[in-house]
Amino acid sequence: MTTYAIIGTGVVGERIIHQISQHGTSSITAIYDENTARLQQMAQKYNVPAVSSLEELFATKPDWVYIGTPPVSHGPLAKLAAQQGFNILCEKPLAHDAVDGQQMVEDTEAVQTAMHFPMMYSPIVHRLKQAVDTKELGEIVRIELHTHFPVWPRPWQQNPWIASREQGGFIREIFPHYFQLTHHIFGDISIEAHQTVYPEDVTLCETAVTALAKTATGIPFVANAAAGIAQQERIDYKVYGTKKSMLIRNWGELWEMTSQEGEKQITVEQTVDSLLDACEVRQGLVTFEEGAKIQTWIDQLLQA
Repeated sequence: MTTYAIIGTGVVGERIIHQISQHGTSSITAIYDENTARLQQMAQKYNVPAVSSLEELFATKPDWVYIGTPPVSHGPLAKLAAQQGFNILCEKPLAHDAVDGQQMVEDTEAVQTAMHFPMMYSPIVHRLKQAVDTKELGEIVRIELHTHFPVWPRPWQQNPWIASREQGGFIREIFPHYFQLTHHIFGDISIEAHQTVYPEDVTLCETAVTALAKTATGIPFVANAAAGIAQQERIDYKVYGTKKSMLIRNWGELWEMTSQEGEKQITVEQTVDSLLDACEVRQGLVTFEEGAKIQTWIDQLLQA
């Protein structure tokens, strides 16, 4: 049985709690959150022990400590957990900025680290990577990411920091997933140019961004996002090939198209290991080292 202690019981933290509760060989030793009302609610809902301090949480001796708090707190919490010898599973982005991210890598060298990038454990991502690797798509000529939000923060993700320029915004919340996906399939990227738009209120996060990048092998990569527009939320990640193109839409849909046929959604029956399976065997994980690399690309886009 692999055990986890949970720091942070917000929307994403609850998802991890739910996953662990449904996983046959995983369990929770304790949960902790400074929001005591939310903490007690989660403890009752999932029938897990709640503690009132980090000291109590560490005393439960878990195999992994999960950090699901705002980005600025990731570094200090990871350092505390690593000093106690616990493996660490952290939310993205890795840290507040690339400097903090690199410090986290150094502070956690003695333990196993992992980041919560759920797309890594999605059958559709495995199918897309397989199509790229086997040349099913032909030569890859272009990659595009288009993200559109009618409002930000999204209605289900309302909290004090998600709209702040200091810690929030879709560049920090959404782009890391797709930068990691690109890195997973194509390797390193370099950002050649970008334009990020901010509102006049200096406390609020970005409203739009467009970036031109390329992979290490020279494949062009275009990424853009906008919030506050008259359109339903939509996220498209498209890989253009000379034989076939593939598109991941809204996280969980896989579409394909050719020059003769328009878009058609395809079903992927493949079963793949979950994040918790990977944590159990400590293989197939996105480490803090990879998270720090992604953080540098995020930092570049955050510059106006």
